[in-house]
Amino acid sequence: MHLSVVIVAGGSGTRMGNELPKQFLSLSGTPILIRTIAAFRSALPEATIRVVLPPSHQELATEMLREHDLLHAVALTEGGTTRFESVKNGIFQCDHPSLILVHDAVRCLVSPQLIQRCVAHAIQQGTAIPVVAVRDSMRKVVDNRSEVVSREGMYSVQTPQVFSSATLRAAFHQPYRQAFTDEASVVEAAGHEVSLVEGEHRNIKITFPEDLIVATCMLQNSVD
Repeated sequence: MHLSVVIVAGGSGTRMGNELPKQFLSLSGTPILIRTIAAFRSALPEATIRVVLPPSHQELATEMLREHDLLHAVALTEGGTTRFESVKNGIFQCDHPSLILVHDAVRCLVSPQLIQRCVAHAIQQGTAIPVVAVRDSMRKVVDNRSEVVSREGMYSVQTPQVFSSATLRAAFHQPYRQAFTDEASVVEAAGHEVSLVEGEHRNIKITFPEDLIVATCMLQNSVD
């Protein structure tokens, strides 16, 4: 079965407090985006890989890929103004019937084992959405009052999210809604069920400066 990977790299770097978009920042000497690409090349050597990013970042990405000898292995696609539009642009460039994996560029600690587990699960179940159990106590605020929310049965959602190309493309013909926070929400809105698979707590999304510190520690511990 043909495998297509769409890596979404649309971050601006605003929350990171850095002019350089977070996917281009260095993590222990290697750019985050390059680490993410390397994880998928290791897990799925035969897959096609496409990175979706804003037009203003294309030149920087091209130079970075050239520097790491990856220009031949990765295709670039221009993103849109929302994640929904960016993913849509990416998946419609995948022109083979396939399984499509959609992944956040800044989840660079994703393991090859998790990637392979998601693919195997999607082959069996049709979809694969990696999740991890919520560890913290939770509260919600209603009318300026807070109340406890049970964390039992609550999960945090990760990527890569995996779907058949036919299912995913059909779902993305819908108009955009604010409720579309990830690909699973788009596919569910189109009337399809999604299947959960065990994710990894180390598969963090690097969004804030402290996330870089945590990711650095995780890398050091994995080497040690």
